[in-house]
Amino acid sequence: MNSKVLQKLRPFIGVIFLQFGSAGFGIVAKAALNQGSSNYTFAVYRNAIAAALFIPFALIFERKTRPKMTFSVMWKIFLLSLFDPVIGQNMFYAGMRYSSATFAAALCNLIPAITFVLAWILRLVKVNFKSLHSHAKIMGTLVTVGGAMIMTLIAGPVIGLPWTHESHDNQQASANPENPVKGAIMIAVGCTGYSAFYTLQAITLKSYPAGLSLTAMVCSLGAFLGTILTFGVVCSGITYYLSGVIMKEKGPVFVTAFNPLGMVIVAVLSSFIFAEQMTVGKVCGATVIVIGLYLVIWGKSKDQKAIEISQQQLPKTATSPSSTNDEPKDDHANKTIIAGPEAV
Repeated sequence: MNSKVLQKLRPFIGVIFLQFGSAGFGIVAKAALNQGSSNYTFAVYRNAIAAALFIPFALIFERKTRPKMTFSVMWKIFLLSLFDPVIGQNMFYAGMRYSSATFAAALCNLIPAITFVLAWILRLVKVNFKSLHSHAKIMGTLVTVGGAMIMTLIAGPVIGLPWTHESHDNQQASANPENPVKGAIMIAVGCTGYSAFYTLQAITLKSYPAGLSLTAMVCSLGAFLGTILTFGVVCSGITYYLSGVIMKEKGPVFVTAFNPLGMVIVAVLSSFIFAEQMTVGKVCGATVIVIGLYLVIWGKSKDQKAIEISQQQLPKTATSPSSTNDEPKDDHANKTIIAGPEAV
C-alpha cells in the first residue's frame, strides 16, 4: 500500500523539487549577473558541466538499452538544444539583467499557458469541454498564471520583514531596472523557447526513451551551439532528465503547470538574499497560485482514475460471453481503447 502511494506521489515530489532547484538556481544566476558575469558564458558553462556529468551515467546505465539513433531523432535533439540551452537560457539571463529575480520568475509563468496551447495543437493533450476535470485543468492553469500576474502587477502595502528594510536601497540598485520593457520582452522570448523545449521533449521521449542519453546529448550540443553563439551548472542536466522522467508519466502540461510555484519560492528566497520587499500583492498572488495548482492536480487525479478503470475493464472485455459465440467477429467492435495520460 505504501509503495502505491509513493508511486503516485513521486511525480508531484519530482516537479516540486524541480521548482526549488530552478528557484535556487535563479537566485544564483541573478547574483552572478549582478557581479558582471556574461549571460552567454554563464549558459555555456551550465550546459558544458552538466554534459560532462551526465555522459558517464548515460554510457554506463543505458549501454544496452539505448535505442537506435535515426535522422528524425537527431533533428529533434538539435531543436531541443536550440530551444532551451541557446534561445531559452540566453534570452532569460539577458532579460534578468534588467529586472529583479522575482519579476523574471513571474514572467516564467507564461510557460504553462504556452505549453498547454502547443500541446493542444500537437494533440499531446486532449480536452473534452464537457468534462469537469478538463475544466479543472484549464481553469487551474489560468488561475496559476493569474496568480503570478497578481504578484507581478499588484504591489499593495509593504509587509515589514526585519531582514528587508535595511537593504531596500541596495535591492533597487542590484535589480538594474534600466529598461524593464526590454527585459520583459527578452524573458518572454526565453519562456517561448522553454515551452517549445518541453513540448518537443515529450514527443522525442516517445521515439527515444533513453533519458540519460538524451540529456547528455542535449547539454553537449547546447554547450557547443552556445559556444558558437558567444565566441549551470548541474541544474541543467538534472532538470532535463527529471522533467523527462515525469513527462513520460504525466505529460508536458503537468510538468509546466508547477512553474508558478517557482515564483513563490523565488519571492521568499529573494526577501532573505536580496532583501526584496514582500507586499500584500505577492502574498495574495501566491495564495491564488496554490489554488490553481490544486485544481490542476485534482483534474489530473481524475484522469488517472479513468485510466485505471479502463485497464481494469480490459480483461472483462477480452473474456466477455460474446467472444464465445460462433458468429463472425468484428475486430473493431471488440477493441478496448485506453486513454493516454493526457486524455481527458
